[in-house]
Amino acid sequence: MLDVRRLRLLRELALRGTIAAVAEALAFTPSAVSQQLSTLEREAGVALLERTGRRVVLTPAGHNLVRHAEAVLERLEQAAAELADTRQGLAGPLRIGTFPTAARAIVPAALTALARQHPGLEPMVSEIDPVCVADGIRVGELDVALIHTYDFVPPLAEPGLESRPLCVEAMYLASYVGAASVTAAGAAAAGATAAGPGEAVGRWRNAPWITATPGTLCHAMTIRACEASGFTPRIRHQVDEFTTVLALVAAGQGVALVPQLAIGDAPDGVALTRLPMSRRTSVAFRSGAAGHPAIAALTAALRGAVPEELRGPPQQDRHGAGPAGPPFTPVAHG
Repeated sequence: MLDVRRLRLLRELALRGTIAAVAEALAFTPSAVSQQLSTLEREAGVALLERTGRRVVLTPAGHNLVRHAEAVLERLEQAAAELADTRQGLAGPLRIGTFPTAARAIVPAALTALARQHPGLEPMVSEIDPVCVADGIRVGELDVALIHTYDFVPPLAEPGLESRPLCVEAMYLASYVGAASVTAAGAAAAGATAAGPGEAVGRWRNAPWITATPGTLCHAMTIRACEASGFTPRIRHQVDEFTTVLALVAAGQGVALVPQLAIGDAPDGVALTRLPMSRRTSVAFRSGAAGHPAIAALTAALRGAVPEELRGPPQQDRHGAGPAGPPFTPVAHG
C-alpha cells in the first residue's frame, strides 16, 4: 500500500526540483526526505528516482505516480470537505493568506461577517505575495488565500490548487504633475486617458519609475507593461506597499502603476490616469476543497466585502482629467 504522506513528498519533489528544497518547505531534514522517498520506491516496486551525482530526477514511472498522487490528494480534500459538512457548526483555525491592499480593503469586513455567522471559526491572516501562495497552500501552511494576476503577467498553472474569481480592478498610472523633475510633455500626459497602455505608459519613458521589489507579480507587471510600450523603465525606488509608493509619487520621486484598491490612499497632488489594464483577484485553495464549509463560508464573506466601487465603473481621473475610460465588469462568481 502506498503511503499518502510519501506521495506528497514525491509530488513536492516534482514541483521543487531538489530534495533540499522539499526538506526546507516541509521542515524536514534532507536525509529524512531521502529515506521516505526510498521507502516509497520499495512500496511501489519500481524505480521512481534517478540519481546522477548530487541531482535527483523523477523517472517516467515517478512522473506517472505524481499524476496519480494529484488525484489522490484531491479526493482526500473532497473527503475532508464532506466530513466537515456533517459536523454541527464550524470551528477551529482557518489560515488565510492575503496581499496588503486586500488585507486592508476587503479582509477586515469579511472577517467581521464571518465572526457573526460562524463564531467558532478562528481566522488567522498572514500577508504573503501571490507568487508564494501555491507552496504555502500545498504544504498546509495556508488553507485559503487571496491571489491576484495582472495583464501582461499571465497566470501559471499550479498543480494541486483551485481558485474562484472574486473581483477585477482597474489599473492607474500615478504621477505628480507639479514635480520639477517631470517634463511638460509628461505633465500633459498625466491629464489624458490614452487609447491603449502603450500610449499612456510610453509617455513616461524618460521619467524615473517606482516599482515593487523584484520577484513579485507587481514588479513583473510594471516591467512588462513598460516593455510592451517600447522601453525599459529607469527604476529609482523599489517599494511593495502602495501607500508608500503613492507618497513617493507625491514627493516627485517618479511615476508608478497602481491598482484601484490602492488609489484611495493617494495624497493631494497625485494625478491618476486610468489605463486599459486590470488586476484580477481570486480565492485560492487546495484542489478538492471547494466544498469545505469553512472555505465556502470565507469565500461568501469575501464576496460580500468587495468594495462597492469595484462593482461598477472605475473612478474618474483626478484633477479634471476627463473620462476615465471604459468601465470594467467584475468577474462572474463561479
